[in-house]
Amino acid sequence: MRNLINIMDLSAKEIDGLIETACDIMKFPEKYERACEHKILATLFYEPSTRTRLSFESAMLSLGGQVLGFSEANSSSAAKGESVSDTAAIVSGYCDIIAMRHPKEGAPLVAAQTASVPIINAGDGGHYHPTQTLTDLLTVKREKGTFDNLTIGVCGDLKFGRTVHSLIGAMSRYEGVRFVLISPEELKLPRFVKQQFIKDKGIPYEQSTQLEEVMDRLDVLYMTRVQRERFFNEEDYLRLRDSYILTPDKLKSAKEDMIIMHPLPRVNEISVEVDKDPRAAYFRQAHNGKYIRMALILKLLEEAKA
Repeated sequence: MRNLINIMDLSAKEIDGLIETACDIMKFPEKYERACEHKILATLFYEPSTRTRLSFESAMLSLGGQVLGFSEANSSSAAKGESVSDTAAIVSGYCDIIAMRHPKEGAPLVAAQTASVPIINAGDGGHYHPTQTLTDLLTVKREKGTFDNLTIGVCGDLKFGRTVHSLIGAMSRYEGVRFVLISPEELKLPRFVKQQFIKDKGIPYEQSTQLEEVMDRLDVLYMTRVQRERFFNEEDYLRLRDSYILTPDKLKSAKEDMIIMHPLPRVNEISVEVDKDPRAAYFRQAHNGKYIRMALILKLLEEAKA
């Protein structure tokens, strides 16, 4: 039986296969509309979610399956003190596959030790969010046609952003990739992420505190929110926050075929005026999440059957 806890659990070849399946689903949805008939997905969401939970549910329903679960810890036996491992063991008897989101790092891994069905990590604290990374990769492939020889700019909260860490890890396996790390000093990419996925692999990178200084070099701009609560003082936040609000004016030097991505939800880091720009891919990115999750559910259920 196979689980997906960390994006690095999947090889580059497996990711390519999932992307191929997702693209086929998008072209020929009728081929897959009964693929998971009589199968049940349990969504165990211990913290709020819109895109991830609903796209998982939409994915399973579009495959002809069914969904059960809860959308907050207070509506489950967790409110009575039941452990994650006990919940996973029990719910395994009611379903064929589980998607779990939890505020504590490592909770889906703990659940996988007692579950008798595949577990998909739908986000565990500041740790991993592998299906968001699969969504990001599908978006890059569909928008740019390749993973090779791209300059990827990641901007905002690089210290605590789990989606950024996973994306850098996944993209580091492709040829000719370069990274541009854009953040305030206080929210720089953690040393262990940079060492493992960039320095140890000899991947070219640069760091900047100014988005406009590097805009003209980027093929992909991956925006994240600069979080006020992460700053030690209000003065630093006020000094830096406007540097990372993407506006049409800041896009003037960008390549015509650059794409703008964001894991969402956004707050104010991308102006709504940017939504009209054809390079704005973040809503297309969110919709891609359904199809890559369909492909993943199919893969894990098939492997569980083997």
